[in-house]
Order: sequence, then structure tokens, then C-alpha cells
Amino acid sequence: MHERFYADVLHNPHNRAILDRWEALALPDGWLVAGCLFQTVWNLKSERPPTADIQDYDLFYFNPDEVTEAAEQRMQSHVMAVLGDLGVTIEATNQARVHLWYEAYFGHPYAPLCSSRDGIDRFLVPATCVGVRPGGEVYAPYGLADLYAGQLRINPLVPHRDLYERKAASYQRRWPWLTVHSADPAAPASDRTPGESPGESPERSPGPA
Repeated sequence: MHERFYADVLHNPHNRAILDRWEALALPDGWLVAGCLFQTVWNLKSERPPTADIQDYDLFYFNPDEVTEAAEQRMQSHVMAVLGDLGVTIEATNQARVHLWYEAYFGHPYAPLCSSRDGIDRFLVPATCVGVRPGGEVYAPYGLADLYAGQLRINPLVPHRDLYERKAASYQRRWPWLTVHSADPAAPASDRTPGESPGESPERSPGPA
């Protein structure tokens, strides 16, 4: 299924362009992750354009030697110098410093990470925990079955019900066929849109948009 997934995400021309320019990005422990990948798949399953309703393109990297916000901004500027002509929102996030700001934004503690893969492991919804690199490399720690089936469940590594419900509602508004499972394991899944929740911080998102 990894080969199918990699082929599917390349239907999105922005994903393909980012991967084509990978060497120029020179991201330490770099991965193209999350929304731009699984939402491309959901668009294909919905017979929509591959880029529809994808809000941004996320790049993870891991540099424990430069964990200041200024250093991350320098990397962001470099990324935009390489990819800015694509005309889409691209965000580069150093996973070595997420624990420094996460709680202030989202009200939950976040342990220091050891790699970019650790960050992918901790997206709010296991089906969305995916990353790719050139050459067909795929990282999907929870598999790809739920992604293709549209099954949204809370991630036990980040059991933050408020953040999960908000994120699941955002996804289901854009792809109504998704099935949202309750954060309470005893409750049944719902294929109806969860209730409205307050908007997320405009600066940071606890997982893919």
C-alpha cells in the first residue's frame, strides 16, 4: 500500500514539485508530511482536484543545535526561496523545538522529541500520521488503512479531546464522507459533523491543517 500511497500523493503537482527540489531544501531529517499528503488521497477518493481544500504544505525537520525561533525563521526563509514560486503556503517546523511552544499555544504539555518521525507519530489523528521523502520513502507508523477508509480516531499518544474534536470537525466539513470516532472509546462512531468548536490559533496548528 506504500507504493500506492506515494503514487497518489504525486497526483498533487505541489507535492511533486517539493519532492523534485528536495536536495535544494537540505532539511536535516526532513519529511514532507501530513495534510498535503492524506488530503490529496481524500480528494482523489472524492473525485475532486488533488489540491482542493488543502490549506498548507508542511515540512518537518530536526535540528537540535538550533532551537530558537529566529533559527526556524531562517529555515523558513530558505524554504520559501526554493519553493516560493509554487504560490502555496509552505511551513517548515523544527521538531526539536516543538516542546518549547506547544503548551503555550494549546494548553497541553508536549515532551521533547528525538526525531522528525517522533513528530509525525504525534499528530492528533493516527490516519493522518504520514510522511514521505523522495524515492518512494513512506513513513506511516499506524498504517494506511484508516487513511484510505476515512476513519478518524484519537491518537493515544496525544489524548487531547478538545484538540482532536476540533481537528476532526475541520476535516469532516471539507470531506463529509469521513467517519469521526468519539474520543470516548465506548461511544459509537459518527458520520455526522461534530459540533462547532472555537477556531484554532492562526499561528500554530496542533497537527496538519
